[in-house]
Parts: sequence; C-alpha cells; structure tokens
Amino acid sequence: MALIAAATTAWSHGVAGADQGFIEGNVGLAVMPYAYLGAKHMVTGYDHLLFLAGVVFFLQRLRDVAAYVTLFAIGHSLTLLAGVLGGIEANPYLIDAVIGLSVAYKAFENLGGFKALGLAPNAALAVFTFGLFHGFGLATKLQETHIAPDGLVGNIIAFNVGVELGQLTALGLLLGLLSLWRTGARFHEQAATANWGIMAAGFTFMLYQLASYRLA
Repeated sequence: MALIAAATTAWSHGVAGADQGFIEGNVGLAVMPYAYLGAKHMVTGYDHLLFLAGVVFFLQRLRDVAAYVTLFAIGHSLTLLAGVLGGIEANPYLIDAVIGLSVAYKAFENLGGFKALGLAPNAALAVFTFGLFHGFGLATKLQETHIAPDGLVGNIIAFNVGVELGQLTALGLLLGLLSLWRTGARFHEQAATANWGIMAAGFTFMLYQLASYRLA
C-alpha cells in the first residue's frame, strides 16, 4: 500500500533541482560529477531497484546473478548512450510505462504465473529487452535537460559508468538482505507476499505513466 501511495514520488526520480542546474550550467569534461550523478540516479531509482530485486529474488548462485545483471547492464548502457549521443527520442511516458510493466513482469514470473499459463518465456532475453527500456527511460530524462556539447561524449560515458557502479552497490545490498531473509523459516510465504507487492507497484507505476501520457 505504501508503494502504491508513493507512486508519484517514486516515479519522479528524473534529473531535476540542483542536479539539473549543474548539468545545464556545466561546460567541458566533468568525469567525477557525472559519474556521481549516474550512481545517484541508480540508487534512488525505485523502478530500477524493484526490477533488479525481481531479477535476483530467487537467484542463489553468483554466476547466475552476474549473468542476468550483465545482460541488464548491457541493454541499459546501449540505449542510454544511443538515446543521448545518437539523439534517438521517444515519448518518456510510454517508455516509463513499459518500465513499470517490466517490474510487474518479473514479479509475475517469480510467482509462477507463466508456468500456470503453460508458458516458458526466455528469462535472459526478457531481462536484456527490459534493460533496453530502462536505459532509454534514463536517456529521456537527460534529453529534458540542456547538456553542453563540449565534453558531451566523455560526460555521458562517465554518467553511464556511474549508473553501473550505483547498480553494483544496490545489488550488493539487495543480495545481502535476501541472503539474510532466506534463513528465515517463512521465507517462501513472505516471498510470495513481497512479489505480489512488487507486481502491484509495477502495474501502478505503469498506469500512472499511461494516465500522464493521456493528460499531457
């Protein structure tokens, strides 16, 4: 219920305020500040964190975690760089609606929804594909700001590196919490409740973005 009530706040983690002021006022290469902004965006991006939580929720082998997170990172990086440096544009509300769907999708998968329907979608392909949308969503946020062309390539690459560092930090915390949680006797019962909550949040975020698109 708290996630649903906070839908507007949770989805307003774009580049704004002092961060937007810095980006629009900066001229030239600023590697460390842009890396910091990228990491900050990731660790405060509720959509990314919920999706990552869904991806790693039942993964226990580190190689599996590494494989899925790498796929997400590759997709995320490709569209972030293509969107900002290549000037590829899309409606941010629709992109964010798909991101909300990605959160609900992973929770539905964790709950065995696809198995109940007799379906077996490719989990790795889904993570990579949704990674593309997550990166594009971030690109649309940066496109809303005026970034000086001087040092643009280096700054955006630094921003992307910061995003990935932030992702690793968030992932480490998530894995630590999940490891502790799994030691509890009621983990599987609580895990189902948690994934229902994640799915509800994802659909709420999606509907919020679709409503914003219609009202824009």
